[in-house]
Amino acid sequence: MAPYLSKDQTQISRRAILTPPINSHSHYGQQIPNTVGYWLISCCLMVAIMIALGGATRLTESGLSIVNWQPVTGILPPLNDKEWGALFTAYMQTPEFTKINFWMTISDFKSIYWLEYLHRLWGRLIGIVFLLPYVYFLLRGVLPRALIWRFGFLFLLGGIQGLVGWYMVRSGLVDEPSVSQYRLAGHLSLAFVIFGLLFWYSISCLTSRPPKSGFGWAQAGSFTILCCVGVTSVWGAFVAGLDAGRAYNTFPLMDGRWVPRDLLLSSPWWINFFENSAGVQFTHRVFAVGTVTLIFLFWLLAHRTPLPKAVRRATNLLALIALFQLGLGIATLLSGVAMALGILHQMGALALITAAIWVHHQNAY
Repeated sequence: MAPYLSKDQTQISRRAILTPPINSHSHYGQQIPNTVGYWLISCCLMVAIMIALGGATRLTESGLSIVNWQPVTGILPPLNDKEWGALFTAYMQTPEFTKINFWMTISDFKSIYWLEYLHRLWGRLIGIVFLLPYVYFLLRGVLPRALIWRFGFLFLLGGIQGLVGWYMVRSGLVDEPSVSQYRLAGHLSLAFVIFGLLFWYSISCLTSRPPKSGFGWAQAGSFTILCCVGVTSVWGAFVAGLDAGRAYNTFPLMDGRWVPRDLLLSSPWWINFFENSAGVQFTHRVFAVGTVTLIFLFWLLAHRTPLPKAVRRATNLLALIALFQLGLGIATLLSGVAMALGILHQMGALALITAAIWVHHQNAY
């Protein structure tokens, strides 16, 4: 028979059930409901899907199919033949249609339209999924002051990302049917930054402060690795922007040489590392191999030093993902950038960034 509970005890029990769990050892000096962390993780996953959609849009050459940016009214797709006709007529005025896709019918146009539309729609959905819980948590008063401003800045970054995306698309609607590699690199880099901040704040809300390792090299090394992974990923965007991955499809040599003949073809010399396919791909290779080498040196030191077990586990994961990403990059190159491998390689970069953030988070305190 159940024990008798007084009215006050019953109310206390109900509050215990209805009150979400909290992280009592928050990084921010205040108890934070775990639901905040789960919300941020959900946004992380949505941004990851957004990055995958962006890669697919790029590889299928669908990104220039929508020639107008309508943040509010653009949420609705064409609903009748008249609206489809208007969109196709606008697309027919673009360099991509006149120089490359002049053979397309409206049915062919629809096949590239839907992926770009989904990419933009998903971006709007991320904004809603971020904003509404943010306002709710603000009204509940459960966010520390530091996070209120940081989350507000994150929402602002999301809006800026939409503008940067349209700025990138605009570069392919003027003279040449391709977007600027600089704008593409900026667009992808900002996506990685948004994802990284979301992930950092989510694990900070869901986990306690890790014990200090007492080794300054671990903190400096993990931060250096994070920076190297980020720079390598940015140069991957330059490779994508120039379609440089479809040239020099051998490894480790490029055109039968360790250093390609066309490395410094343009003048001034430094422009080759941003605008010359040989220079851009060579730079990406060097950064990739160098970053993986640095990660394995860090892994060796971590296992020769009495670091906390959590740090070692995170380092093991980082090393495994780095090795997988390097192999995936080589396979993508040898395939001439097959679509599935290209998307997987981009997501591998995101996985590597995630692991690098996790390792640095374990060493940052």
